This record gives sequence, C-alpha cells and structure tokens, in this order.
Amino acid sequence: MKKRILGNGLEVSAVGLGCMGLSQSYPPFPEKSECIAFLRRAVEMGQTFFDTSEVYGVYANEELVGEALEPVRDQVKIATKFGWDIHDGKSWGLDSRPQTIRKAVEGSLRRLRTDHIDLYYQHRVDPNVPIEEVAGTIKELHDEGKVLHFGLSEAGADTIRRAHAVFPVTAVQSEYSLWYRNLENEIIPLLEELGIGLVPFSPLGKGFLTGKVTKDATFANNDIRHTIPRFNDPENLAKNQALAEAVKAFADEKMLSPAQVSLAWLLHRKPWIVPIPGTKSPCRLQENMSAAYIDFSDEDMARLTEISDSNTVYGGRYAPEMEKMTGR
Repeated sequence: MKKRILGNGLEVSAVGLGCMGLSQSYPPFPEKSECIAFLRRAVEMGQTFFDTSEVYGVYANEELVGEALEPVRDQVKIATKFGWDIHDGKSWGLDSRPQTIRKAVEGSLRRLRTDHIDLYYQHRVDPNVPIEEVAGTIKELHDEGKVLHFGLSEAGADTIRRAHAVFPVTAVQSEYSLWYRNLENEIIPLLEELGIGLVPFSPLGKGFLTGKVTKDATFANNDIRHTIPRFNDPENLAKNQALAEAVKAFADEKMLSPAQVSLAWLLHRKPWIVPIPGTKSPCRLQENMSAAYIDFSDEDMARLTEISDSNTVYGGRYAPEMEKMTGR
C-alpha cells in the first residue's frame, strides 16, 4: 500500500480506514467476531491507519479496534480522540480539561491494548478550555511516551494556529469531499503553511458520492443521516442527486467506481491529504484503497472540480446542534 506523511513525520497508508461505522452511526452493525476478522483482513491487505474514538459506541469501538489489532500492533498506526464528558455509559457534552484528558488517555490505552497512541485528536474544540492548555497537556503526554502525535478535529483556523504554537499539530481531521469543500479558503492554506496534514472524514459524503443513496432513501433512527438535512429532507435529497449522477458519469467514462473517483480527487488535491472512508466490507476496502493508484491528469482534476462547483449541494451537513461544535 502506498504511504503518505502527515505533519511532522507520521507515516500512514495513503487511504486510511474509519472504524466508527462498525459500532455506531451506520447500521446494521456486524457481530464482534466479524468486525475483528474484517480489521485483521484489512491489515493483511496493507491498511496501516485506523481511526476510532472513545465516544464511538461509548468505548465499544476502541475495545473492538484494540482487540483486533493487538496481534499486529507494531504494523499499524491508531488514531483516537478525546474531549468528552463520559459517564453512566453516555456522553454528556464536551470536556477537555487537563484532568479529563489524562483520564481519557488512560482509558483509551487500556481499551486499545497498547502503551501509546499514534495520533490523539481533540474531537471537538471545548470553548471552556483554552486550546493552549489542551496542547500543553498533550505535550506532557507526549513527553511521557503515551501520545506520539497531536491532532485536532473540526477546529477553526485561529485554534489550529494557537495550538500549533504550543505543541506541533500533526493532522487536522475535518469533513472534506466533492460535496463539502468549505476548508479550501482558509483551513487548507493554513495547513500548508504550518506543515500539518489533513485527514478528511466522510470523504464519500456519508455514502452519497457512491451513488447508492437514491432520492427515495430513508434512514433508521440510529443512522446519523436520519438527523442530517442533506439526507432527511426529501427535497434536498432529490436535488442533490445531480452531483452523484455527474460523479458516476465521470467514473463510468474512466471505468472506475464513484468511490474511487471521489477518493482519487482528494488524494490529488494535496500530497498530505489522507482520507479515511469507512466500510465493513473487504471488497469495498480494497476498492477504496486502490484509489491511491489512480493517476488523474490536470484535465481530469479540473473536470471533477467543475462538476463539484456546478452542482449546488442542498441542506446542512449536520443537524444545527452538531454544526455549532465545528469551526471553533
């Protein structure tokens, strides 16, 4: 598998694997034994970059990833996230106080069955805790050998710059794809300036860019798309089909899948971008990883970008309460 470098030296597979959907947000969820077999098969296929969080399934996803990857821990890089007030089996909101971070890292290390976390993200910026205090705590954990690299998720430009001044930020994780490009004006130039990698989540538009989400699609109550205006409003969903159809037409012309095209577009944008699509299928994983080997010309990239530019996306990417936690 091709590799890429994030930030100040974190080498990972060019396309990573988002593990959240194995435990939450995208039902149905496979049996634990199936998930473990899938994750181990992913390593055999060359996957080295696995993304999880303490809040996914409230600890369940970390436990799953830890058990699956324990036998091959020296072959992989694991990213997880902190920043939540978790008790009584539920997340009650944001909490990035130093004492909470220290409690979180010990729990994640235990569940992941490891003595270090390769990339530790603040999952969402906590407005009640100065980012300098958060970065300073991660620096201490780095000095103790528990955290190798520091990341931020869905952070705003000022926060990224302030955090990086205290302790180098290796990667920023945010949504970025052919149907969500709001990072391009401010965040991506800043990351290039500071030498920080970008890890796009939902690089396939939560499945939309694969062409499999029809205008008549409905979603279960425990499916995250049930809460998202781009998906849960039939009018928005119908209007957005134009983008998916245009991407599919381009893919058909190139004898590729829409997923491969969408991921290859991201990979060609910058050499320090590493998307983390989620899947539960080895076949889909292979399809996603193969995007790293697609060679687009400048003309191909211009056409795809024009497809994105010319197809308005209707509806918010999050429910309002979730959107409020981004860009801080």
